[in-house]
Formats: sequence, C-alpha cells, structure tokens
Amino acid sequence: MLSNYSQAAADLLQSHNQTVAVAESSTAGLISACLLAVPGASSYFLGGSVIYTLPARKKLLGIQREDVAGLQPLTEAMVMRFAQVARSQLDATWAVAELGVAGPTGARYGHPPGISVLAVDGPVHLSRTINTGSDNREENMWHFTQAACDLLVQAVTQAHST
Repeated sequence: MLSNYSQAAADLLQSHNQTVAVAESSTAGLISACLLAVPGASSYFLGGSVIYTLPARKKLLGIQREDVAGLQPLTEAMVMRFAQVARSQLDATWAVAELGVAGPTGARYGHPPGISVLAVDGPVHLSRTINTGSDNREENMWHFTQAACDLLVQAVTQAHST
C-alpha cells in the first residue's frame, strides 16, 4: 500500500535522475515511508525529518523564529519556507513539506482537525491546502500523505513538460 502512493513520484524522480528531501509534521513520517517503500529509493531519497514539535523544527531544520517572521501558522507561505529549508539542507532537487492538524482535536492556533498545508520546492514551486473536514486522525494522515505524493508528481511532471 505504501508504494501505491508514491510509485509515480519514484518513477519520475528516477527517470530524471533527481532527488527529494522531506519535512513533515502531522503525517509523522508517512510521506518518507511511502517514498522509501519503492525499490531503488536510495537513488532519489536523500532524507526526511518529522518536525512535529517546535523543538524538532529548530533542531532538525534549523528554523528559528526570525526565519518565519511574518508568516502565519499553517499557511502555504509557511510550509513553502519549510520546503525551501529542507531542500537546501540536503541539496536536493525537490523537497516536500507538510504541516497540519490530523485530529482528533484542533490546533492551538484555532485550526480545526483535518487541515494540512503542503508544499513542493524545486524547479517548480507548488503548494496546496487540504481540508478533509474530518477529525479521524489516521484517515487524515493517509489523506495528507496521498496529497503530498500527488503534489510532488504534479511538480516534477510540470517541470519536465516544457
């Protein structure tokens, strides 16, 4: 099941000899796991981090308050900044970043469960907000993971369609 979500992304990355880094929060490593479940992942997957807490974001990504000054929590602008940092840290062609609220409760910032912001940084920059309207934690995590893999496929395809 894991590789079903990411086989297309893996095929594209491998065929273009490109790499990816991941920074994820509410998906808790599922995006990385999906990308790593495809045989040959060592040719394109450079690394990933679960940035579930503020201390993890500071330590694993090196993101400090001034790096996100003026950016609102759980916005496409903020998640794009996380993707840019992850891509830069590992010198990857692409980076996928995800921030969200899987549930069953909302975030301290007032966001309801079932919301995730996703970004892909690379030769093409894409972002998306997902809102499932559900408080089912596991279902939301898988939904966000699928959307992140789909966004990566969209970005890589777009970059190579011109």
